[in-house]
Amino acid sequence: MSKILHIVGGGMAGSEAAWQAAEMGVDVVIHEMRPKVETFAHKTGNLGEMVCSNSFRSDDSEQNAVGLLHWEMRAANGLIMTTADKHRLPAGGALAVDREPFSETVTQTLLSHPRISVSYEEIASLPDSGNWIFATGPLTSTALGRAIQSETGSEALAFFDAIAPIVYFESIDMSRAWMQSRYDKGETEEERTAYLNCPMDRQQYEAFIDALLAADKAEFHEGETAGYFDGCLPIEVMAERGRETLRHGPMKPVGLTNPHQPDVKAYAVVQLRRDNALGTLYNIVGFQTKMKYGAQTDVFRMIPGLENARFARLGGIHRNTFLNSPTLLDSQMRLKSKPNLRFAGQITGVEGYVESAAMGLLAGRMAAGEILGRPVETPAPTTAMGALITHITGGADAKTFQPMNVNFGLFPPVDGLRGGRRGRKDRYKAYTDRAKTDWQNWLSQFENAEMTATS
Repeated sequence: MSKILHIVGGGMAGSEAAWQAAEMGVDVVIHEMRPKVETFAHKTGNLGEMVCSNSFRSDDSEQNAVGLLHWEMRAANGLIMTTADKHRLPAGGALAVDREPFSETVTQTLLSHPRISVSYEEIASLPDSGNWIFATGPLTSTALGRAIQSETGSEALAFFDAIAPIVYFESIDMSRAWMQSRYDKGETEEERTAYLNCPMDRQQYEAFIDALLAADKAEFHEGETAGYFDGCLPIEVMAERGRETLRHGPMKPVGLTNPHQPDVKAYAVVQLRRDNALGTLYNIVGFQTKMKYGAQTDVFRMIPGLENARFARLGGIHRNTFLNSPTLLDSQMRLKSKPNLRFAGQITGVEGYVESAAMGLLAGRMAAGEILGRPVETPAPTTAMGALITHITGGADAKTFQPMNVNFGLFPPVDGLRGGRRGRKDRYKAYTDRAKTDWQNWLSQFENAEMTATS
């Protein structure tokens, strides 16, 4: 059997898988169709390009499941987390990055690795031989999607994902907006002022909702259904669920005080987060949208402070595909009908940059271990990565399987702890303490096998 690992897709999962396998001593070829074959969302041919938000979400490894996932990836010498830390931007308690230098660094790091090469081509079929990881993400090409569907004998599940717009900072009216993280969260002044806030009174909010509901929106092609992932709903879909939905979601006014009118409580607040290190670009937090471009500019300029906003990028909607992984993949992320093929990233049914990269990390190590003749154990379900892989490869109900972010609901309970909201802090700390111990134990198999990857 060939000792080369082929990885299809150079996004978060593919990049992480390549790095992990190469660090273990395996030669890797990344097959990336961009920039020869473009997608709706990508703008460059770089590896690890961020196409939606620039946030990796919470970095709290004691009280948040995604923060715990950050911790596990750092402990495993993860490329994506190491690079994110290098290009970190102020974002309160979250980990946000400067997207362009982030992807440039990921690309340069992989290209300079002596065991990694990149082949810029589209892979349109499923190979019968060799060692492969398919990490083609939510925008898997039509040809490859058909090949996967033909092999699995089932319809590819689909949902629709939307991208939030990005605004030039210089076009924002700071006499109406102000800088503040919710509840002044953060250890430094820069962190405590990481978000730009635009307040609305009730009349402005109601007019905004009316305009949102009436705006022209993207139409779906025949045969497509609008099955959205709840963690990334377009704002107009949220508004359709109830006029107060946005005010209790991305536009919630809590934890903020307007210095221009400190005695006036805003009815709703639109937040923007820095999108690059220079601070020249800000993305509108939680404002994924399927509105047509002309409607977007009209509606978003109704937001106080954005009346004269200029947009570096408008929002958009695209189709995401993912496997029915509980039916199709084994516990090592191998396709049951073709065990020489593994899948990783969003196509497996995880949602989010970090979760995708984490599944790449596992797939890369598992594939490398198999090639080297040193099989890699699946991590315990008490760890963040173990909880995710357990969920997608059998823990979830195949009939209702939907994309999933990491969350403590996927973890086995810790005995003897108080339930409910009052016991949540102690419970989450117990989850993360247990996970860190079990993750270090999982990493020890690589030290014992004298593999080059380190924790």
